[in-house]
Amino acid sequence: MIAYIKGHITFKSPTRIIVETGGVGYELMVSLHTYAQVEKLETVKILVHEVIREDSHTLYGFATDEERRLFAMLIGVSGVGPATAQLLLSSMTPDEVRAAILGEHDQAFSKVKGIGPKTARRLILELKDKVAKAGGPAPAALPATAMADHTLRQEALAALLALQIPRAQAQKALNKALREKPDVDSVEGLIKLALRQLG
Repeated sequence: MIAYIKGHITFKSPTRIIVETGGVGYELMVSLHTYAQVEKLETVKILVHEVIREDSHTLYGFATDEERRLFAMLIGVSGVGPATAQLLLSSMTPDEVRAAILGEHDQAFSKVKGIGPKTARRLILELKDKVAKAGGPAPAALPATAMADHTLRQEALAALLALQIPRAQAQKALNKALREKPDVDSVEGLIKLALRQLG
């Protein structure tokens, strides 16, 4: 089993990177969360989760052990495959995923493509204890604001993508806008702030 790969990044996109080490190029599928952390790097030590099937051998790469652990938990839930888990971790940060599970906010997962209401409820039911045992502070009052921010961000992201702005750039602009003005309370306001970041 491959635990991690350390080498030179020869290709990167918001969904996958190629890391060369010892003359071999390894293709790793990544979330936007991980991509944002390796985007400006030339060399990287990336943590790996292997998914081996009869017809494929896919490597998933993670910038942090927390995200890799969450990924392993997510794909252990019936109805959640590696591609859906990757999409979920691109739509939400690991902290937001933990907050949604511990706070039992199934509507946060329902917004992710490929996860319906039943799967969202199953995620919470099966993972709540595991996530709590995995450690980290339990977010007490975080979910209410986190979910509001998440909905705003998702709607603003959809609008930016409709404007032909690349997903990675849109995501980065939205993150900056929310950091600079966390009290923004409308989709239109958030889109304007993000567009200023892009300009």
